[in-house]
Amino acid sequence: MTELFPPIPLSAWAESKETVHRFTQIVGKIRLDQAPPRNHWWHVPFHLTGRGITSRPMGRDLMFAIDFDFVDHRLIINTLAGQAISFPLPGLSVAAFHERLFTALASLGIHAHIDAKPYDLADNVPFAEDTTHTAYDPFWINRYWQVLSQVGLMLEEYAARCNAKSSPVHHFWHTFDIAVTRFSGRHAPQPDTVDPVTREAYSHEVISAGFWFGDNNIPEPAFYSYTAPEPDGLTQEPLRPAQARWVENRGAHLALLTYDDARATTDPRATVLDFLESAYQAGARRAGWDTSKLRTQYAP
Repeated sequence: MTELFPPIPLSAWAESKETVHRFTQIVGKIRLDQAPPRNHWWHVPFHLTGRGITSRPMGRDLMFAIDFDFVDHRLIINTLAGQAISFPLPGLSVAAFHERLFTALASLGIHAHIDAKPYDLADNVPFAEDTTHTAYDPFWINRYWQVLSQVGLMLEEYAARCNAKSSPVHHFWHTFDIAVTRFSGRHAPQPDTVDPVTREAYSHEVISAGFWFGDNNIPEPAFYSYTAPEPDGLTQEPLRPAQARWVENRGAHLALLTYDDARATTDPRATVLDFLESAYQAGARRAGWDTSKLRTQYAP
């Protein structure tokens, strides 16, 4: 039996995470190039599989999908015509991964064009030149997938409690988090200076819930929630459990519960669901959502 929410301290796999994060950005940018657009960028993230994560089917002239298998630790390309190419992930630098992937795609007749540099990461080294990031610890990468899968199912349960328009539960390659987002249905006016990515993502009022594995800003895994646009007085609202707190992040505020604080409780899953519910209620109250009309039979 796999432990629910097993330990995954950032320090234990930080170098492997940095490598795999760049692997996923390369595949994610191929998805961005090859998939038809969806509202709020829903066409961009990965979805979970029974062995890892998938780009889902995409392609213009030739339909294909790219999967990460984090059990056997391989990248797999499958086409609608039944062709398949795969190669092992351990031991590859980002540059080598980039070269092998695009060589494989070309051999299948697939021609993708991507922005050659990482998005919003500490360095800006083009993927094809990055021979620094080579770490890949199969144990911790498999652990990452296990945690991602467990959190994904929990977010599905959280999503079922509300009948508002909601996003899929999906894994973003740019921020390396997994999230689900609820919408009030109301338009959210934005200034003319807002960039096109933000404008599309936050065109309407949202309350988002998710989990990330830690980064330079918050160096430990944590569950989070935010309301956008952020209503006045949000941080005055109470959160559950007592360990949860409001933190400032990029000019706004997140409700935050660390992974280890959740793991330390007698029922981590119930604790996280209660945390996310308290953060949702906090945002909805301050933003004036009619939550009584949005509840489903699965709501607590």
